[in-house]
Amino acid sequence: MNIINTTENILAHFEKFIELSEKLKSELSQRIKPIQFKKGELVLDAKHICTKSYFINKGILRTYFIKNGKEISEYFSGTDEWVNSPKSFMQREKDIYYIDAIETTEAYFINVNDLVYLFDNFPEMERYARLSMGTVFGHFMERITSIRFTSAKERYIHFQKTYSNIYHRIPLGMVASYLGITQETLSRIRAEK
Repeated sequence: MNIINTTENILAHFEKFIELSEKLKSELSQRIKPIQFKKGELVLDAKHICTKSYFINKGILRTYFIKNGKEISEYFSGTDEWVNSPKSFMQREKDIYYIDAIETTEAYFINVNDLVYLFDNFPEMERYARLSMGTVFGHFMERITSIRFTSAKERYIHFQKTYSNIYHRIPLGMVASYLGITQETLSRIRAEK
C-alpha cells in the first residue's frame, strides 16, 4: 500500500469535522497506519487490552461478545467509521468485546498513545472526537431503545435503517444475534415483507 495515497482518504474524513493545519496533517500521516484484515480474521481478542482504534476504508468489522458459548453481535462498522472496544481503549483494561472482519477489510489504525499525543497537542482533535463520536453515541442510544421497547419486526426494520449501506452484506446469523432473536424468527420476519 502506498501510505501517501491511502492517508489522503482519512485526512479527507477529518476535514469533514475540523480544519487541518499542515502540522496536524503531518502528525496524522505519521501516526495513522494502513492495515488489512482477511474475512473472518480476529481483529481484537477480549483477552487483550484494546490499544488501537481502526478507521474502515473498505469492508465491515463486527464487535461482539460471547455469552453461554454463543457470539452476540453488538454492532457493525462500515466505511468511514471508527471501531474499537471503547471501555478497553479509554480505560486501558480488558473488556468483553471481540472484533472480527465480516469481509476483507482495508483500514487505518492509530495507537491510543498517539491519539493522546494528538489530543494534548492539537485542541482541534478534541473537537473532532466530540463531533464524530456524537453519531456513535446516538446509535447506542437508539439500539438500547430499540431492544427495550420494540417488537422483533420493528427491531429488524430499525436495523435495516441504521445499517442501510451494509445490512445486506451481514450474515443472517449475526443479524439475528444482534436483534436478540433466533435465525428462524428472522427468516419469518423477512418472509413477511
